[in-house]
Amino acid sequence: GMTGDGVNDAPALRQAEVGIAVSNATDIAKQASSVVLTEEGFEGILDMVVIGRMVYQRITSWTINKIIRTFKRVVFIVLAFILTGQFVVSTFNMILLLFLSDYVTLSISTDKVRPSPVPEKWNSNALVKLGVLYASLIVAESLGALYIGMNWFALGGDLPRLQTFVFVWLTLSGYYTVLSIRERRHFWDSRPSKWLALALVINSAIVYAISTMGLPGLPPITPAMYLFILAYGFVTCLLVNDFVKVPLAKDLNVSL
Repeated sequence: GMTGDGVNDAPALRQAEVGIAVSNATDIAKQASSVVLTEEGFEGILDMVVIGRMVYQRITSWTINKIIRTFKRVVFIVLAFILTGQFVVSTFNMILLLFLSDYVTLSISTDKVRPSPVPEKWNSNALVKLGVLYASLIVAESLGALYIGMNWFALGGDLPRLQTFVFVWLTLSGYYTVLSIRERRHFWDSRPSKWLALALVINSAIVYAISTMGLPGLPPITPAMYLFILAYGFVTCLLVNDFVKVPLAKDLNVSL
């Protein structure tokens, strides 16, 4: 990076990875820069670094969550079809699932994060490995939820209600995953932002309402089934997986 204020600094500011124009720089220097300080002194550079590292953490959380979500859904649906011979998620359920997940995913951009004390380097291989390994756990837990739904709750002969059961599981397990992945330490070490927490609470309430009351193409399940999924997801996706995530992230050198 480079700082400058004059016309003669403009070429270097443009070529630098991060060109920084001070507050009293000429218009040409400001136009050539990547960053313009709005106050005198260089304290703004520190703020820029901190904010940049916070943005990096949010992007990392979004990327890992995206990998997990995609891998989990595709692999689980394929395995469930192979094992049962049925599509355990209907087209309408999948559309609704994507719609309800997007608001929570967007809220990650507002989440509270800890900037790294050292410069960070993008390591896509480590992120993919972490995402795939973490998602593999959820796939196994999803198959367990499917087995319970088909046998304990006797939904094996009622495909439409089984699809609702699986829809609720995929949705709530995704919310638990966001709470776990957003914090590279244990999930209880920091609180989510109010907007992320609000999105999770509202969406969970919406899922409860539509799954117990039903919609066209989405027959209702009992509140007991919903509460079971809520508890099962808390134990597996939040508690069990979280204790696997922490050492796994350290081994793969994913920033903590």
